[in-house]
Amino acid sequence: MDTGMASSYLTTSLFPGSNIPSLSKSTVSLPFPLQLFGAHGMAEVHWRRGLSVAASTQNPSPWVAEPDVKEGDRERDDGYGAGSLNHVYYNPKKVEFRRPKVGSWAASVCDFVERAVVWAFDAGLSDKKAYLLFDNYAPVEELGPVGDLPIIGTIPECLNGEFVRVGPNPRLKPISGYHWFDGDGMMHGLNIKDGKATYVARFVKTSRLQQEEYYGAAKFLKIGQLKGLRGLFYIAVEKLRLSLGVLDESNGLYGGNTAFVYHNNRLLALHEIDKPYAIRVLDDGDLQTMGLQDYEQRLGHSFTAHPKIDSTTGELFMFAYQEKVPYLIYRVISKNGTLREPVPITIPECVMMHDFAITENYALFMDLPLRFNPTGLPKGEFIFKFDPSKESRFGILPRYATDESQIRWCKIPTCFIFHNANAWEEGDEVVLITCRMPGIELDLELEFKKEKAWSVFSKLFEFRMNLKTGEVKQRQLSSLSTDFPRINEEYTGRKTRFVYCGVFDELNRVIGVVKYDLDEEPCLTTGDLQKGGNVAGVFSLGPGRSGSEAIFVPLKRGMEGPEDDGYLILFVYDENKGTSEAVIIDAKTMAADPVATVKLPRRVPYGFHAHFVSQEQLMQQA
Repeated sequence: MDTGMASSYLTTSLFPGSNIPSLSKSTVSLPFPLQLFGAHGMAEVHWRRGLSVAASTQNPSPWVAEPDVKEGDRERDDGYGAGSLNHVYYNPKKVEFRRPKVGSWAASVCDFVERAVVWAFDAGLSDKKAYLLFDNYAPVEELGPVGDLPIIGTIPECLNGEFVRVGPNPRLKPISGYHWFDGDGMMHGLNIKDGKATYVARFVKTSRLQQEEYYGAAKFLKIGQLKGLRGLFYIAVEKLRLSLGVLDESNGLYGGNTAFVYHNNRLLALHEIDKPYAIRVLDDGDLQTMGLQDYEQRLGHSFTAHPKIDSTTGELFMFAYQEKVPYLIYRVISKNGTLREPVPITIPECVMMHDFAITENYALFMDLPLRFNPTGLPKGEFIFKFDPSKESRFGILPRYATDESQIRWCKIPTCFIFHNANAWEEGDEVVLITCRMPGIELDLELEFKKEKAWSVFSKLFEFRMNLKTGEVKQRQLSSLSTDFPRINEEYTGRKTRFVYCGVFDELNRVIGVVKYDLDEEPCLTTGDLQKGGNVAGVFSLGPGRSGSEAIFVPLKRGMEGPEDDGYLILFVYDENKGTSEAVIIDAKTMAADPVATVKLPRRVPYGFHAHFVSQEQLMQQA
């Protein structure tokens, strides 16, 4: 969720005629109601509590001009896949901390105003609201490479490389409301080489992180603060800090805490309301942030946390959603790193669109009613609200379209979707395999009032969209509560037989991994973690053990051999021992005993998405 999105929208929509300056302007004017407050000293207390505790067949249009590439360099330039254009490496923008030009008085004024807002509207960060800062959600410190880890079993040779997973890990204690989407990005890496393993944990070194470290306190607006009237005041505080030069947003907005993608010989850390951060894996497995990958200012918008790569063409397909028109932007990046012109897509309003899908000829977008809700703040509502009275629909666009004129919208029953497994074409139909839920509540305060953790309760579904008739059919494929779907990504955009998902309990913890065989008929009579119907295999993590996303690593690259010939790898936490392991599972047999288990030097907190970078890719890093 974009806190900057909320800030810019609310300035114009909820404070018409006010003096609150735009984020993009440098004018300094104390807005209402900030002149009511005086100054105080800057907060310098570093947070340590909890640190030791417990991811068309049309001809292409012109590409955006790229640096140092001459027309003669193109042996065959169709802009896509098979073309042999020399690789274009845009230098990442170094995220170097610059000491604020303003004096400490400006920071002190802003801090005082913020504390006044906390006193007036929020009792602070109570233990109940901060549930996602304790137990195995609690943050950890960075840890340099620790090698020669104990291993039970033998690590397969195809896993030589780096397994990385990212997640929210707040460096400094939040001032007030905290949402799981808020934390700074912490990368957990497992480097595997010749049967040995090394673990490392590093922050994504964003500008946001470095600025807050300088002040010794959390300063940037958090999603968890964007509820009710107090949210408007927190936005005003953010704008004041930006206007006075206390904070700087020119080098990125967020924390790179959601996912990874490897493209054009670079590993990128992603967050859907920011630009990517280039990460380099060093020889010892350490993870180094190279800078903000803004494609030398050619990327004028954010970058989805779930881009898709066509393994046949090598292209990357991505989108961005934003609070201003156009609310949706689609874009393609060639396998060599060249950006195609953006394609604006019209949707009625800004919605949270976390994922999308591609087929061999189409891109599929999800316009679902989790609405950006700034006008609900004065009513006490959260910044994003699911509205079942609004339409749910899929948009299907030729994937090399130069504009939105050919998009086809298909209405579907009301729902919300975080993650898709895959999509492909069958005759006149586009098939989507996804994890669907009937609705979603992102206001964690409401969820806690129900005395349970934020729950997913999504289930695997199949959608079939007929491109000739416009008819849409949906079919439930499982009774299990599942999400984090993964496939053999060599088959992205092409028919898939097998899907692997995390199985969630009612406390929103991953307690196992399930393998679905889409060629088999589903059995919907039980929600138990057991084989039967299209459930081809299950792997239970065991009592008191929970994990995060499991990713599939193929035995061989390309679509050679069986689709399910490979391994699953994930981090698992043992709540009884307070320790973590990396567990490797045979994805073909789903045997109860893991192929190998790597004992980690400390616990790995729950997080979001993971990726595997092969040894060959590590050697080709730009």
